[in-house]
Amino acid sequence: MSYLDVHHRVLEGQAREWALEALSGDVRAVRHPLGFVCLPLERDGGEGVCLHLWSDSLAHAESTTSQIHCHSWDLVSHVLYGQVRNVHAVVTDAGADATHRVFEVVSGADGDRISPTGRTVRHATGLVEVFGPGDTYTLPADRFHSSVVPEGGEAATIALGRGRPGGRDLSLGPLGAGPHHVSRQPLDAGETALAVRLITAHLT
Repeated sequence: MSYLDVHHRVLEGQAREWALEALSGDVRAVRHPLGFVCLPLERDGGEGVCLHLWSDSLAHAESTTSQIHCHSWDLVSHVLYGQVRNVHAVVTDAGADATHRVFEVVSGADGDRISPTGRTVRHATGLVEVFGPGDTYTLPADRFHSSVVPEGGEAATIALGRGRPGGRDLSLGPLGAGPHHVSRQPLDAGETALAVRLITAHLT
């Protein structure tokens, strides 16, 4: 199950079939600070494939920064069901009138190390893209954005990432926040099974 294999199946219109096959195997799930449940399925060097699930049936992790972030990798996202809004953020460097600080996020096996940078900014909402079932969209690395699901909505996506050399994962956070570490909380067996059932029920 390589990045290229999954990407090809998405482009060939076989995303639902692939997702059901992937969920029939041994899967694990973690709560992501950006508000969804992540089921990581493949990681090979700078390439990765995950399923992302937004559902009020599962507890959410709380972000210590904000939902506005940018990736060190290029994103290809395919919506399996539900509605996802890709909200671009226009980020401008600012001094005394800054509202947020830029934080660097370094992810490891034990969670995320979040470090404040010297960059302070303001932001405004830019382009808002709305995607529904069967839609595929892309987002280049280094673009600040947030992924928003309507309140009370259910959605799942296939997320494919391909890293760019020299890129950094960044997030906007409070001006005065200091460096800290956030552990990724794994779902227990019952919650993982529920996540699988929720996705499967929408795809069959």
